[in-house]
Amino acid sequence: MNILVKWLIEWPRSVARHLAWLGPLVARIVTGWVFLWTGWGKLTHLPLVIQNFEGWGIPAPGLMAPLASGIEFFGGILLIVGLLTRISAGALGVVMIVAIATVQWPEVDSFLTLVGLEEVMYLALFLWLAIAGAGRISIDYHLEKR
Repeated sequence: MNILVKWLIEWPRSVARHLAWLGPLVARIVTGWVFLWTGWGKLTHLPLVIQNFEGWGIPAPGLMAPLASGIEFFGGILLIVGLLTRISAGALGVVMIVAIATVQWPEVDSFLTLVGLEEVMYLALFLWLAIAGAGRISIDYHLEKR
């Protein structure tokens, strides 16, 4: 039994300790890349985005559309390089909450539908990054060491 515990629990834990830097790095690069480009697309088509925000009933669409688009674009860049990761992830998480509450919520008919939303998956990643931080391969890590 002791051998089984070591093989199923201790060995994966030991490997994971050596690769702890990889999870935050991949999460930051992938989500950062996605939001960099979605933010850029929204910033370059701002009148259409404002119109969409109006249709979704988001208050002050002339202010909120550029704000959300900028958060996506600049937040994506900051995630990729690992600078101000907790703040960027928190801001992007708020954008996801608003997207879920205003755009996706009318389509949600069950818990399964809710957790199947792309925005919920991004929200989970942003929550993790906001709590765990950027990891060792980041500007944040080197700033925190000082």
